[in-house]
Amino acid sequence: MKYVIVLGDGMADCPLEELQGMTPLEYAKTPNMDKLAAAGEIGMVHTIPEGMSPGSDTANLSVLGYDPKIYYSGRSPLEALSIGVDMKATDVSLRCNLVTLSEEQENYEDRKIVDHSAGEISTSDAAILLEAVKQELETEGYKFYAGTSYRHLLLWEQGKVMELTPPHDVLGQTIGQYLPKDDTLREMMKRSYEILSSHPINTERKRQGFNPANSCWFWGAGTRPALSSFQEKTGLRGAMVSAVDLLKGIAVGASMKTIFVEGANGGLNTNYEGKAQAAIDVLTQENYDFVYVHVEAPDEMGHQGSAEKKVQAIQYLDERVIAPLKAGLEQSGEEFRMLVMPDHPTPVSIRTHTGDDVPYLLYDSRKVQQNTWKYNEREAAQSGKRIAKGCEMIDYLIEK
Repeated sequence: MKYVIVLGDGMADCPLEELQGMTPLEYAKTPNMDKLAAAGEIGMVHTIPEGMSPGSDTANLSVLGYDPKIYYSGRSPLEALSIGVDMKATDVSLRCNLVTLSEEQENYEDRKIVDHSAGEISTSDAAILLEAVKQELETEGYKFYAGTSYRHLLLWEQGKVMELTPPHDVLGQTIGQYLPKDDTLREMMKRSYEILSSHPINTERKRQGFNPANSCWFWGAGTRPALSSFQEKTGLRGAMVSAVDLLKGIAVGASMKTIFVEGANGGLNTNYEGKAQAAIDVLTQENYDFVYVHVEAPDEMGHQGSAEKKVQAIQYLDERVIAPLKAGLEQSGEEFRMLVMPDHPTPVSIRTHTGDDVPYLLYDSRKVQQNTWKYNEREAAQSGKRIAKGCEMIDYLIEK
């Protein structure tokens, strides 16, 4: 038996007037997910423990079976694992986004966050910009590490964990009240604007009509995580297919195989087919038992506030991941159970995460049913099935 989770990050949403009162998932043309829903089971699941922030970190830990109340130590440390940063027990890791701030204000504190991802800047351009920041700001106690696209890392030796605001939570807002209380971190962010705003790469980006990556933004502070092995926990050899350092870091922490897919970038135009094929190969050729296929695009489009692009991301997921993955497993002759779900909602209307229940779809190739369900939030809620603790979803999938 093979087990698959296809995770459409932030895919759940709210009804939108521009989509005729439907959610993006309900509005999107998803014949493959709907076919699985009609032959399987749908329901709702609560992935975020009460009192915890609805981040992709806590939510994906939960979906993989790790109770965030026990295992969560901060977002950035999980990403540190992904890029091979060896954290000491006294180190604090912080997420270092390259963001777009408004430029018309004179004072840094009066600027607004225009774009939390600097237009989904390429990894190659971002690495050059981060190197410029590193040359000016890195000291013995503060080390910068390049990640993927706009997502990077600051390691603070002998640091302290503090509450820091995710940039996607304050899009369009004046940043002054959301800056770090720590003097050094706040000053580094201000200096990063001076370094980046006139950098040739950003000058060229603006000339071409792209958002400049003109400031660092620190958030997601935490200490070294200690996840138990996924195989010891479930009895399954597991693999991760994702372009995002956070998910790859969770996989490293859980001693899962991480798979690199050429052209996978966490954006709308990622290599969907490559992800599906990587999942098929690891299950059928390398004989792994479980694969987690993470697609970031719906979440990014939710943060951008684009219903049209979020619908497109969901349709790509259906057509270019779900369809070939199911076909590949059927062709291999393997029996399989496939779970499709978001980690959390990222409503287009508010451009950030919420902790509401999300819809799941569970298909078992051995137990094809005859239902009339389609896969979306409304029908999943109407099914009457609900799993109250997201960290129990993995046991439900593997029938443990």
